[in-house]
Amino acid sequence: MDAVLPGTVEVEPRGAARSSVIWLHGLGADGHDFEPLVPELRLPETAAVRFVFPHAPERPVTVNGGVRMRAWYDIAGPDLAAREDDAGIAASATIADRLVQREVDRGVPAERVVLAGFSQGGAIALHAGLRTRPSLAGLVALSTYLPLADRLADEITPAGRAVPIFQAHGTDDPIVPPALAAASRDRIGALRPAPAWHTYPMAHTVCAQEVDELRAWLVGTAGLV
Repeated sequence: MDAVLPGTVEVEPRGAARSSVIWLHGLGADGHDFEPLVPELRLPETAAVRFVFPHAPERPVTVNGGVRMRAWYDIAGPDLAAREDDAGIAASATIADRLVQREVDRGVPAERVVLAGFSQGGAIALHAGLRTRPSLAGLVALSTYLPLADRLADEITPAGRAVPIFQAHGTDDPIVPPALAAASRDRIGALRPAPAWHTYPMAHTVCAQEVDELRAWLVGTAGLV
């Protein structure tokens, strides 16, 4: 399985891992982008969390003039919900599924695995996590939206209907419009319990209050204790 997986940056707990957070970065970044978040989250040592930060494949991105960069899928233009890259989204969702399975193979039960992401990475976390077969501890979707939203009703799984979701967005986000994020929340909420929804006065980024509230959710809702 490892041969088909991307390279990863991994932060191990002091002892054997009991939990895992797989975190997918945004467009043009890499696995190191959210590595500094690990100490900021201050998760309990008893949770013994392994953080896995994969590098997206490099591909031409149409909206950026065809320049090659790390991306989970192609983006055709500023309207993120138009002309979506079905094949790229599916391929990256498969990567996410295989990363989850690798954690299971390494001894972490699926119900102690959180699939997280920011921006484009968060879109893949939502897409894959709502279609997952194993029951996960939770999904984290930061500054993002639900891709291929019109297919969700036909493709959501029983595990996808039950997995807790933390969704957060900046009210001044110029990249992923807040209205698109809210519509994604509502589309999910029409089929299952709505995501835990948080907004912050920020642009396309992460803020300290968001990190604090994510920490509380990871411990209290996802059960990383």
